Order: sequence, then structure tokens, then C-alpha cells
Amino acid sequence: MFAELKEQPPDKILMLMQLFREDSRPEKIDLGVGVFKDATGNTPIMEAVKTAEKQLWENETTKTYVGLTGDAAFNDVMCDLVLGDAVPSDRVASAAQPGGTGAVRQGLELLRMARPNLRVWVSDPTWPNHLSILKFMGVETRLYRYFDADTRAVDFDGMMEDLAGVGPDDVVLLHGCCHNPTGANLNPTQWEALIALLAQTGATPFIDIAYQGFGDGLDADADATRKVAASVPETVIAASCSKNFGIYRERTGILIAVAPEADRSLTQSTLAYLNRQNFSFPPDHGSRLVTMILQDTTLRTAWESELEHVRNYMLELRQQLAEALRAASGSDRFSFLAEHRGMFSRLGAAPDKVEKLRTDHAIYMVGDSRMNIAGLNPQSIPILAKAIVEVGI
Repeated sequence: MFAELKEQPPDKILMLMQLFREDSRPEKIDLGVGVFKDATGNTPIMEAVKTAEKQLWENETTKTYVGLTGDAAFNDVMCDLVLGDAVPSDRVASAAQPGGTGAVRQGLELLRMARPNLRVWVSDPTWPNHLSILKFMGVETRLYRYFDADTRAVDFDGMMEDLAGVGPDDVVLLHGCCHNPTGANLNPTQWEALIALLAQTGATPFIDIAYQGFGDGLDADADATRKVAASVPETVIAASCSKNFGIYRERTGILIAVAPEADRSLTQSTLAYLNRQNFSFPPDHGSRLVTMILQDTTLRTAWESELEHVRNYMLELRQQLAEALRAASGSDRFSFLAEHRGMFSRLGAAPDKVEKLRTDHAIYMVGDSRMNIAGLNPQSIPILAKAIVEVGI
């Protein structure tokens, strides 16, 4: 039986991680893997998380299952974090998921149950796993223009021109903030125009918000998602706690579906059904910590302060890199780096230039020139700036 299996294409980011580990050059720089790192290269555990874990260890009395859609308190605090008061609670269905990726997959399963001949429009470029999951599920996929490689900004005219062709049975996959892999985001005026288009065409938005708090702040990063959900009849949202709580390995996420009030109960029961078919009960440890932090005033204040430090640290790295490149290149052509938001930016470099960075300078980034800004530190920034100019980007 197993002899009939077909070899699958390797994950490019995982391959890059392996190459980095095998590189013996002491000055090597990892800008590939999408995790936050501090100035020492460590991915720290937030103090608020450690405090919550200690309290949980001292007070937890059982490891029995929680409900099929997770602990209700977790769902409530996460819906509040993502949606605020944008939509009435009687329109919101939700279910805990194993990470943001699990939420994306389950959201697509939900949409496919509603529309067996589902067609999903995806930004060009997008997070590679979006396309991988869609392909694996056999879902028809269309690309819409998003990133202008010359300006390193959003190609909004191209995006709107492409999305003008969507219909009421289509789904448009959007990044709520901190676009991965480009770091280029829609501005408020552009979001308003996009919302008007969605309302006009009847297409359903599916928002992946994996970096809330990493861009312009918790509420600012959720603003577009809230406006979309408040403006159209139905919205699907996949949210992750991996980045903003730093609990990557705990696989903590949530799927939220905003539906008309009359359809909310059916949507909620369908989310429970899908969880049962795929993994039964979702993991609880990470979601329990998130719930404790968001419900406790002291822990929440500490967490928000730590998250704000992470956000400002990445903004400082962006500014320092833009200034270092200005000095090294004698031009402002890299000023976009300071304007981008979130963990990633896309340089717009050709794959051969990216490969030259790796072979000649031990600098590792994804082949499409996506780099993890959080992989830098004040010492590596001038090294990267010099290398970028030397290879001719």
C-alpha cells in the first residue's frame, strides 16, 4: 500500500531551516523562519505566560476533555479581542482550533460544506501554506494582484480590478494585518473601498489575522477585520495566538464565523461537527493560558506591555535597517522597510540574488525575498545592509 504513495514537494521554509542548521559559518543570519526573536536570538516566553502557567500548575485539578468547540471562556475572550463590539454576539459562532493553521483549514472546510464548488481568491503573493492547503483540498483557487515589486507597496488598483470579477459564491482570502509575506498593508481608505466591493459583489471575506498586536497595536490591527465583519452579512475569521502570546508550540487558535442571527445556531453546530470529524476536542493548555491572561487585569496589563515592547522593537529594527541601507546604497530605495508592518517584509529581489546572499554572505531568507525582520539585531543589521548592496538588490 505505502509503495503507492507519491513523493511530496518539500516545504521551502523547512528546507531553509535545515540548510541554516548545517551551515558552519559563525556569522550566519537566519531571516527565514517566522518566529519572533529577541536581540540574543532567543524566542522568549512572556512573563505573563509564565505567571499564568505557574498559577495553572498550582490550581488545575483535571485534564479531562473540554467541549468540542473548546472552552467557552476562551472563545469569548478571543472573539472580544478580535471583534470588540463590532458585531452583536448573537451573530458570532466560534470554535477553538489547533493553531492559526488549524483555523484556516477548518474555515475552508466550513466554507466548502456551505459551497461544495467553492472558489477562493488569494492575494499574490500570500502565505505559502494557504495555497498548499487549498491545493490539497482540491479547492479552485484564483489569484488577485496585491504586491507591486517595483514600489514594494500594495498594487491596489490591480487588486480591485481583479476582485471586480468575484461573485456571491466566491470567497476572498484577506490578511487582517501585517501581510505575510510582504509586510505591505492596505490603508484605511483602501479597506473602505474593498469593503464596498465585497458588499456590492456579495463575496464572502475570509480573514486570516495571525499577527494582531505586531503592527500598529492590538485595536489598530483589528480595525479592518472589525469593519469588514460589521459591513457584510457573513465573515469567516481565523485568528492565531502563536505570535502575540508567543505560544507557538501550544497550537492555539480560533475560528470565528459571523453570520446572520437566524443562521448562527446552525453555524455553531457545524463548527462542533467539523471539530469532531477532524480531531474531536481541541488542545486546551494554550487556550487556558490565553483565557487567564485576558480575564485577569494584572496579567493582561503585563501581557499588553510585553507585546507593545515586541512591536516597538520590530519597528526600531525596521527603521535601523532602512537607515543602514540608505547609508550603504546612497539612496532611499529601501525606505519602504520602515513603512511595512509586522514580522515580514519582501525585498522584491530575484531568487538568484537571494541565493547569492546565502552562498556568499550566510544570510538566509525565503527565495521570494521574504525576510523575518525579527531575525535581525543591531549587530547584524549593518552586515545585512552591506550584503544587500553588494549582491546588487
